[in-house]
Amino acid sequence: MSSVITLTTDFGLTDAYVGATKGAILSVNPDAVIVDITHSIEPQNIVQGAFVLNNAYRYFPKHSIHIAVVDPGVGSKRCGVILKTSSALFVAPDNGILSWVINELSLNDDCSNQGSLPSAKLLLGDGLEAVAVTDPRFWRQPVSATFHARDIFAPVAAGLSLGISIYEFGEKLNSLHVFPVQRPFVGQDGSLSGHVIHVDHFGNLITDIRSTDLSRRNVVIEIAGYQIRGLMRYYKESDGLVAVLGSNGYLEISIPKRNACIYLGAKVGDKVTVVAEQ
Repeated sequence: MSSVITLTTDFGLTDAYVGATKGAILSVNPDAVIVDITHSIEPQNIVQGAFVLNNAYRYFPKHSIHIAVVDPGVGSKRCGVILKTSSALFVAPDNGILSWVINELSLNDDCSNQGSLPSAKLLLGDGLEAVAVTDPRFWRQPVSATFHARDIFAPVAAGLSLGISIYEFGEKLNSLHVFPVQRPFVGQDGSLSGHVIHVDHFGNLITDIRSTDLSRRNVVIEIAGYQIRGLMRYYKESDGLVAVLGSNGYLEISIPKRNACIYLGAKVGDKVTVVAEQ
């Protein structure tokens, strides 16, 4: 079993929450290798956390363990879960934060449409297994009602890193909460419509349009009343607004040395349209 444990949270870095969570892991497995994916998820933004986690986990060694905690329902009846895939283990609240992971690994089209939150129970596809985290033997005691990352998810992940079977932690589940993941669609006029799904640290607008959705580079991208002609290979290929295919395969809108989000006055959810250049 891998000793690599990653953390994706909305905790920020000004408080002791991240350090305490890492301490809880190391108390169970002092040899664990802990990697921060990010602690800068917008507070309570489960959708953003789900997207960022999905873009990062695939670059870690096989069978790494990923703790994902964006958890506005902490202390409520929402369940903690372990999700096992062919390449990784995830420890998280069952609140939709694993939606992007499940969507990309599942053949069930019910979890992919033009909707958004709230989440709904989705039957897990082949190759996905899940259990509820219900056995208090593996928890740090006493358990705080407001800090399950430290007292439940961290020691459970550490136990997994020591080779404990997922079935020791609780009963098997056949479904998890998954919110519909937005996907671009082709209109009657042949245009491709997508949305901004994330704004990164640099102000780049990341859309839900993938490289596989674009059959040609001579296109016009429309967003927030602006038009961008053609796809560039890299950000600095032009001094103005550029459209590039980013490192994760998504269409991005950027502006060199400036913040495209602020420049355009754009936000997550804004429409992005791609049409063939005439």
